[in-house]
Amino acid sequence: MSFTVSVRTAVLPAAALAALAIPAAPAQAASVSVTASVETAPVSHSGDAADDPAIWVHPTDPAKSVVVATDKKGALEVYDLSGTRIQRISGDYGNNVDLRGNIVVSADDEAAGGNGAMHIYRIDPVTRQLTWLKDVPTEVTAHGICLYTSPASGKLYAFPNSTSGRVEQWELAVSGDSVTATSVRLWDAGSAVEGCYADETTGKLYLGEEDVGVWVYGAEPTAGTARTKLDSTGSGGHITADAEGITAAGNRIYVSSQGSNDFTVYDRTTRAYLGRFSVANGTAADDCEDTDGIDATAANLGPAFPQGVFICQDGSNGAPGSSGNQNFKFVPLQRITGLFA
Repeated sequence: MSFTVSVRTAVLPAAALAALAIPAAPAQAASVSVTASVETAPVSHSGDAADDPAIWVHPTDPAKSVVVATDKKGALEVYDLSGTRIQRISGDYGNNVDLRGNIVVSADDEAAGGNGAMHIYRIDPVTRQLTWLKDVPTEVTAHGICLYTSPASGKLYAFPNSTSGRVEQWELAVSGDSVTATSVRLWDAGSAVEGCYADETTGKLYLGEEDVGVWVYGAEPTAGTARTKLDSTGSGGHITADAEGITAAGNRIYVSSQGSNDFTVYDRTTRAYLGRFSVANGTAADDCEDTDGIDATAANLGPAFPQGVFICQDGSNGAPGSSGNQNFKFVPLQRITGLFA
């Protein structure tokens, strides 16, 4: 026995078809661009040498604030807000550098010729010069570094980390020229890590696992190793590997998306992704490309940067195809915050 089945096909109006359509996944937003108003003198060594900046805000005269930055092939450099080098400390192979108050710590990169230790300095507010205090050998081979002052205890901590994925937390007690250092936490984050930022306003440590994304840990020494992900590289994420420098200023978090030559932006409270921007060629400075380290502050730094500054390392200084030594670019922070209000 056979049956014939008749099927009626309804013809829907265009509006109804549109309502039934499955929406396409949203495309990743394109970068908007800003320009820098200052660039530093190039570092002394050629090739991949400059890496990471840290902003020191002068306690009484913000226009005298400085930027401490690394030449990982053999120097720690200090620049004023015009980009002029005012100090060069030879023999420091710091890959990353960070500071809190008047204490500066660099992670002396063993792969670049250093000893893999933390170099600890104090900055003099009168001379704006760094004075070496002590070297602290670490369990990990220091590559990245960030500092944290606990709002709960007032203690100063450093987080040296390694291309092996190992991360260590050290308590640093500085009294005059004396430094006492105690290891208080050690863990494995996975694969190669470098960029990190410890946020006193939230008590969180942001750690960049270069090929994976950015993780959020507790910054207190008792926080353990529980973590959540801020953002990831690859499908579904907004970062193009490597995930490099991380910083925060005002109500925003910034991450260097090295593979796409731009920077991702997040809300500091909710950690929601807000967009991305690049630093383009301008009349005062060229662009930032292949960026490693970044830093930012929303503090008033005087007439040049009254609403703060964003600083990026430029991995390809000069015009396209130029072989100039690498340097750092200074962007007035309001040029960025106005884009992500």
